[in-house]
Amino acid sequence: MNNKSEEIIGLLSEYLHGKSKALKLALISFFSRGHLLIEDLPGLGKTTLAIGIAKALGLSFGRIQCTSDLLPSDITGVSIFNKNTGAFEFHQGPVFNNIVLVDEVNRATPKTQSALLEAMGEKQTTIEGKTYNLVRPFFVIATQNPVEQFGTFPLPESQLDRFTMKISIGYASRQAEKEILTSGSRREDLYSIKPVLSRDEVLKIQDAIREKVYMSDKILDYILDIVEATRNNKHLLAGISTRGVLAINSTAKAKAFFSGRDYVIPEDIRELAEYTIPHRIIAKEEYEHVDRKEIIKSIIEGIAVPA
Repeated sequence: MNNKSEEIIGLLSEYLHGKSKALKLALISFFSRGHLLIEDLPGLGKTTLAIGIAKALGLSFGRIQCTSDLLPSDITGVSIFNKNTGAFEFHQGPVFNNIVLVDEVNRATPKTQSALLEAMGEKQTTIEGKTYNLVRPFFVIATQNPVEQFGTFPLPESQLDRFTMKISIGYASRQAEKEILTSGSRREDLYSIKPVLSRDEVLKIQDAIREKVYMSDKILDYILDIVEATRNNKHLLAGISTRGVLAINSTAKAKAFFSGRDYVIPEDIRELAEYTIPHRIIAKEEYEHVDRKEIIKSIIEGIAVPA
C-alpha cells in the first residue's frame, strides 16, 4: 500500500500543487475509517482535494453546500409521491455517496448539522422512522471558514468529536501559484483520471489496517497516558473522550501502514497529535486564549516515550 499511497499523492499533487502533506493526512483519515474537518479560507483547494480522493479511489462523490436554509432532508433524502404508482418513493440524498463534501458546515443550522451526527457516528441514517445503512466506505470531508462569523453556527463539541482529524490546507507556495497561473486550473481534468484502487481494494486495505497492524501494550499505555494527562490538565475543562482514544488508535495504525510497517511506534502518535487531539479538548475560560495545539504539545513532551 505504501507504493499505492505514494502513487495517489503523486497523481493528485498535479492538481493540488504543494499540498502533499494535506493529501497524506486526508488519506490517513480516510483509511482509518474516520472523517475529516478542514478549517481554512475559501479558494485553497478543499473541493479539489475531496473530488481528487474520490476519483483516485474509484468511489462515488457527493457535495452539500451548506446555507442557513438547508434542511436535514437536503442531506439525507426525501420521500416523494409518485402519482403513477400511487406510492411514496424515497430519493436518496448526497449522504448516500462514498465520499461526501460538506462545504461550509458551520453555515447550516444546528438542526441540519445534527442530520450528519448519526451518519458519521453509526454509518446509517434514519428517515421517517426507517433506518438506512450507508454505503461502504463512507467518508465525510467538512469545511469551515475560520474567520467568517456572520451567519454561522459553531459546531458543537459532540460533532467536532466525530471528526477523526482536523487540518488546514494553507496557501500554495509562490512557485505553485505561478504554475497555476501558467497552466490554469485543472479541476475539470480530475473527473477523467483513472482510479489507482478499486472500491474492493479500498475496503481490504481498511480491514487490513484495523486487523493486521499491531499495537503493543506499551503503545496502548502511552496513548492512555496522553489521554489521562488531558483529563487532568489544569488548563482544560474537558480532555479526550473515548471516541477520541479510538481515533488516536486508528490513525496511528493507518500511518504505520502507510509507512510500510505492520506495527505502531510512538512517532505515529506524536506526529498526528496536532491533528487528532486539539479539536476534542475544551479549555477553561481563563485559558481560552491559549493555542490548544501548544497545550497538547506541552502535555506530550511531558510524557515518557516507551522504549
